[in-house]
Amino acid sequence: MSKITPSLWFDGNAEEAARFYTGLFPDSRIEAVSRAPADNPSTAAGEVLLVTFTLAGQRFTGINGGPQFRFTEAVSFEIDCADQAEVDRYWDALVEGGGEHGQCGWLKDRFGLSWQVVPRQLGDYVGGPDPAGAARAMGAMLRMQKLDVEALRAAYEGRDGR
Repeated sequence: MSKITPSLWFDGNAEEAARFYTGLFPDSRIEAVSRAPADNPSTAAGEVLLVTFTLAGQRFTGINGGPQFRFTEAVSFEIDCADQAEVDRYWDALVEGGGEHGQCGWLKDRFGLSWQVVPRQLGDYVGGPDPAGAARAMGAMLRMQKLDVEALRAAYEGRDGR
């Protein structure tokens, strides 16, 4: 078990979010669902209060804390994607059902949580040994929403017409 567990604040839909996330990522599961033993400011007795779940081997908790606090881009989770197919799969699943496309590989899912869907190859292009190529790749990335590995490569190699 990790010494640090991210805890996510939801407004009544922690279990729904945990089921969605654990269905999306391998090596994921819901560990426990705890119900409120008595009425409290955020949940009535018997309603789901806390969900403990594991995503890709990382433990999380989700609490149904109420509407007082919302997710912001100040905290996001980065998904390390092996290739474009994995970028596409996670991107499409996370924006489905009310998510929002962001810039430079960022998005918000339908729960308002921010994600960065990042191909491993990104560092090869924006941090590559050719400064001019890296600058072109960075410029290309800044114009994208979902990251496109081939377009980043083309920009790095100077094949994007810029």
